Amino acid sequence: MSVPSIAVEKGIDPKVQEDEFVHTVYNEIAPHFSQTRYKPWPIVERFLKSRDDYSVGLDIGCGNGKYLGVNDKLFIIGTDRSDGLITCANENSKGSFNLGVADGLHLPHKDSSFDFAISIAVIHHFSTKERRVDAIKHIVSKLRQGGRALIYCWALEQENSRRGYKDGDEQDILIPWVLQKKQEKKTKSKRDKQLSTISDRSEGINQISSSAEQNPSMNTSKDLVSESQSQTKYRYYHLYKRGELAEDALQCNNCEIFEEGYEKDNWWIVLEKK
Repeated sequence: MSVPSIAVEKGIDPKVQEDEFVHTVYNEIAPHFSQTRYKPWPIVERFLKSRDDYSVGLDIGCGNGKYLGVNDKLFIIGTDRSDGLITCANENSKGSFNLGVADGLHLPHKDSSFDFAISIAVIHHFSTKERRVDAIKHIVSKLRQGGRALIYCWALEQENSRRGYKDGDEQDILIPWVLQKKQEKKTKSKRDKQLSTISDRSEGINQISSSAEQNPSMNTSKDLVSESQSQTKYRYYHLYKRGELAEDALQCNNCEIFEEGYEKDNWWIVLEKK
């Protein structure tokens, strides 16, 4: 049975909300999350492969780095707010990617310096419209004139997906991530194993077992085995409705929409800096 999404509590400070339901959660789920992120989405791959050779770009919210190696003729710097995911990216690339930990609203890169940027499934984690617009503006600020940015955000219109979100549903929600957590479980001690092999001495076993109940030290050892137990973590998302991403993007006065569309339950847009 799938775990349902839940509505966001009103009145929470946006920075506190993002810290609890984005930054902390992604560090907690980073290794498991990384295992599920390995295949590039077609339009993102097309965008990266269509850049001029030796272009310099940014992957803002790069996660485990799955897009950093799509085109080896590009120089891309990948950053993410989650140091757990950056660790995964570094391990996946055996230290070959250019990586850093950085907040999407406070990137350390020089303005007007990059040929392109991508930000895939990141902006929707900012918990107010103002912060989402600021994040888009910040990405555009890093591009040179004529540079392009590809941005993806989760869509509200997901009627045909397993999630089933649709027009009229809440746009600000907490979406579950079911994490498999190891739980300690005690195993039989050597003493217990020996007893279980003496099947023809049931009376003696019963006597010893009775003694063991009175003496807990005889019952079990501290040997451990792992047992799977699901644990649910919740991540904040703003689900973008049709036209909303373009509306937010156009609040940047120094860019224009080059291309836009829908893929993989996401609205996407390519912006070109004027």
